Amino acid sequence: MPDLPFALWIALAAVLGLLVGSFLNVVILRLPERMAAAWRHEARDVLKIEGDAEPMPPGIVREPSHCPHCKHPLSALDNIPLFGWLLLRGRCRYCQTKISIQYPLVELLSGILSAVIVWKFGPSWAALAGLGFTWVLIAAAGIDFRTQLLPDQLTLPLLWLGLLLSLLPMFVSAPSAILAAAIGYLSLWSVYWGFKLLTGKEGMGYGDFKLLAALGAWMGPVALLPIVLLSSLIGALVGGSLIALRKHEREIPMPFGPFIAAAGWVWFVAGPDLLDGYLHLTGMR
Repeated sequence: MPDLPFALWIALAAVLGLLVGSFLNVVILRLPERMAAAWRHEARDVLKIEGDAEPMPPGIVREPSHCPHCKHPLSALDNIPLFGWLLLRGRCRYCQTKISIQYPLVELLSGILSAVIVWKFGPSWAALAGLGFTWVLIAAAGIDFRTQLLPDQLTLPLLWLGLLLSLLPMFVSAPSAILAAAIGYLSLWSVYWGFKLLTGKEGMGYGDFKLLAALGAWMGPVALLPIVLLSSLIGALVGGSLIALRKHEREIPMPFGPFIAAAGWVWFVAGPDLLDGYLHLTGMR
């Protein structure tokens, strides 16, 4: 790595995070549409439905950014992460339709979390891996929040990358990563089927199992219980607040993936410190 001041590394990570955050918005919005269209195409083939199939939605990489409402291509100025939204005052330059607050929030979140990763790990290969880990979690959480889907296209590569990094090892050893991935998946799988047998309802999706398995592959079995407890606490606080503010109906299911992702990222960055603080607080150390 080039020899640069540490503060400059953090600033560069923040700028890179803003740029990647702009791309993550594209992933969050377009990947579910591409997946749904692909499923319909496959269904037509299986059912042998005649006639022209629907055109595929815009791709994630090649198609340029455009206004979701009027479809007008966006200029380079409009595409500046965070500042483009501020300059436009949250409205499309061409049709004056409101631009979702999601765009600047995802970019800002990506920038801040990227800076924290480099602050935590320094200019290292671990930081580079941590940036990829962070960006995938942001995209997965955003998609699950919007659609209640956790795509295999994100959770499975995250799982496999964690397992491969354990061969170095970078964060945990290979035996720990493999064991944690299995425990993470099977624990939520057991909760899912227990809840379904008791109530006849599905309490979570299979994507949640895969996401927790991926987090286990990156952080080992010690992290699993704190992640589950922390995600449940965050989910209860957020869900209770939204219900109290009447912004979410009790009967409408709330995706659990964003809370798992948030808890997993927090533990990835500060897990040992949180555990040490808890042990000191309870007098166990």
